[in-house]
Amino acid sequence: MLADIAKHSAIEVKLPKAHKKNSSSGSSSPTSPATRGNNKRSASWTDYGTPPNAAWLHEKIKFPAKTHVTKVASKLPPTANGIIYLPGAEDKYYEDSDQGPAFRQRRHFYYLTGANFPGCAVTYDLHKDHLILWIPYTDPRTILWYGRTPTLEEVRASTDVDEVRYVAGVNRYICASLTPGASIYVLHPDQAPQLESPKGVVQIDTHSLRPAIETARVVKTDYEIAQIRRANAVSSAAHRAALSRLSRLGNERELEAIFAGYCIAQGAHTQAYPIIAGAGPAASTLHYDNNNAPLKPHQFVVLDAGCEWNCYASDITRTYPIPGSFSAEAKAIYHAVLRMQRECVERIKPGVVYSSLHLHACKVAIEELLRLGILHNGTKEEILARGTIAGFFPHGLGHHVGLEVHDVSGRERLLLDSKSSLGPAGGVKSARCRLSPSKRELVLPETLAVMFRDEMKEGGGGDGQGKGVVQMQKAKRSAGGGRQRLEEGMVVTVEPGMAYFLDVPYHAHFINKKALEQYWDLGGVRIEDDILVTKTGYENLTDVPREIEEVLKVMNPS
Repeated sequence: MLADIAKHSAIEVKLPKAHKKNSSSGSSSPTSPATRGNNKRSASWTDYGTPPNAAWLHEKIKFPAKTHVTKVASKLPPTANGIIYLPGAEDKYYEDSDQGPAFRQRRHFYYLTGANFPGCAVTYDLHKDHLILWIPYTDPRTILWYGRTPTLEEVRASTDVDEVRYVAGVNRYICASLTPGASIYVLHPDQAPQLESPKGVVQIDTHSLRPAIETARVVKTDYEIAQIRRANAVSSAAHRAALSRLSRLGNERELEAIFAGYCIAQGAHTQAYPIIAGAGPAASTLHYDNNNAPLKPHQFVVLDAGCEWNCYASDITRTYPIPGSFSAEAKAIYHAVLRMQRECVERIKPGVVYSSLHLHACKVAIEELLRLGILHNGTKEEILARGTIAGFFPHGLGHHVGLEVHDVSGRERLLLDSKSSLGPAGGVKSARCRLSPSKRELVLPETLAVMFRDEMKEGGGGDGQGKGVVQMQKAKRSAGGGRQRLEEGMVVTVEPGMAYFLDVPYHAHFINKKALEQYWDLGGVRIEDDILVTKTGYENLTDVPREIEEVLKVMNPS
């Protein structure tokens, strides 16, 4: 299948649509597949939906390194004086092997340089406003094996830095440039340059740079939005390709293969995160990545997948019925999640407190589950105050998207404030998380209950616009670490879901287990789009069918 996909790269293309406020997501209709059952035909792009415009995708845009570094400098303390220094990533190798993982550039370094190859460094003289990218010299003996790195001239043409020099001279430059009282600003102690200077002369600041650069990255520049838009164009087309073939597939791995192959054929070789293709019970596992189970009738399959474009991520999730029709129960649960997502997206605009959108999604979920009889013995307010809905919707509504799929959010959390519990004993402590204020968040029932009580206490109506909520958020913002308001230029996901993590006696009073049994085997549902916050509202960067009629039309074109 991958070979078939890769063969067809000469294609007729068109520009992807942009979805602005009050327009529905996923309105494109892929070209119908060729007649089924003809085993002799080769695959063509018409099997996989209309691809994005190749010329538009590959248009060269100079990386705005100087714009980015001046944003970062403006977030440093006013008294900052000296040199910002960041080393790039190096090639890595597996233990006891001459092979290694694919190269991945350090994201903060890339933000300041646009350089996506190993062995580099960057310096920025705060006083002189002078940005230098330091690149490695390629030994001619290594070119036979690995090819050459870009020349000084090629790098200078691709990124807006003041100078490009060879990295061998970076330490001498730093020593010569430092003035008395100046500091070297680094992200981590182990990234400080190794200088031949008397001990104690050089001041290394390891505290100021990281919050400055993470705050600068929250609101995207035009260049960054363009790259995220491109990543979404390719990923959206790949999702449509997978959807159009789903009824012919027998295993989760085939769904993964179609998505990955389409992205690679379009020039997106790297996925922003491991592809999640989970059917039935696996559809309720947020970061499931086995992708090796059979696709069984009368279950959902979740495809959570997004490629990178020039290191910028996309993050798209869709849930589809197997083999190609919705049962009454499947349609009811899917409609509930679709309503949660649709209403939250429609509320996006500058100034909205993002956590208020999560609360709104919870209220919609409770209304729908009460209507279906899955929740009972209480009002919407009583169930929300207890936090019971977190057993069905246990994760945060979304996160920032950028150079990381779960991108940085600066000094504030997008959803929970800095003192909220993320998990057992006050925090998720897994080594896989290493949470900064940016990452995907687990919302426990007790945390949700506190959020709801805070909203009621402060007089908010759930939209983040109540007078009391505004005053509370201003106070938190001035102190740092508060819940974040949306701003023009942010890119965030809206990804409500429905799963079943309910084995807690405390919540049993509200849960109708007999009614729930009708839905249990279907698996979870998630729907996720990438949303750009605009001056007056939003633009949906994702173009994948989500309405039930549109999904069925693509799955069953005849």
